[in-house]
Amino acid sequence: MPVKIVNNNYGKARVRLMKVAREGERHQLQNITVKIAFEGDFTEVHTVGDNSQVLPTDTMKNTVYALAYQTREIEEIETFGLRLADYFLTGNPQITRAIIEIAEHAWTRITVGGEPHQHSFVKGDDEKRMAIISQTRDGATVESGVEDLIVLKTTKSGFVGYIKDQYTTLPETTDRIFATSIKAVWRYANADAATGDAWRNVRQTILETFAEHDSLSVQHTLYAMGEAVLEKFSDIAEISFSLPNIHCLPIDFTHFGLENDNRIFVPTDEPHGLIEARLTR
Repeated sequence: MPVKIVNNNYGKARVRLMKVAREGERHQLQNITVKIAFEGDFTEVHTVGDNSQVLPTDTMKNTVYALAYQTREIEEIETFGLRLADYFLTGNPQITRAIIEIAEHAWTRITVGGEPHQHSFVKGDDEKRMAIISQTRDGATVESGVEDLIVLKTTKSGFVGYIKDQYTTLPETTDRIFATSIKAVWRYANADAATGDAWRNVRQTILETFAEHDSLSVQHTLYAMGEAVLEKFSDIAEISFSLPNIHCLPIDFTHFGLENDNRIFVPTDEPHGLIEARLTR
């Protein structure tokens, strides 16, 4: 039976980089993790073991460090990703597409005497800023996003009117804790619009909408957040969300002769509901 490759790619994942920009006594810090993938003419490395069209993944790793060294300042991760993709495509005609994914990990300045320290930092929480660059010789698409943005509100959330069958045990509620870990990725209509200010403004819009929305379901709030972003930012062509439930289950106090008046809960994230959607105009 003849066998053919339907599609393939290869690259380097989890390339970790810490960069320091020294501006006199005040230092800036950037901590990123980079993933690189190449698409192109790699059939014969699979079928006959011909490596002549293969750039080693170790070289990809070294290129990340070398291109980061070329600039003294801290770059936006979208800008750095575009530089990487362009470099790989320019020097490797066998590549048809370079895909660069970057996650930026937060560090904040330590406060000393009420003032932020010039060169000492504390690791932030699990939230990550993301960028995904997909570039061919015809152009590039840029996506930005946020992952592990954990949010919670203690009211203005309910869930009623759903299907019930013989296996349904979930009680209806009009007032519950709503907690989730937001992953949101948005694509810019124009790559030049992918700036740090744009990222911060979209993130803030998502947070404000989550806080203010009167939620009838996770899906209801997902749509509201996406709608707010697309209405406010014309440079964004589409946005996708992945929202896993972080359930906060009320404790049953009836065994103790007490009534839980919606104050005491146990948080759990396994198993969890997972609500996902992509929105566009």
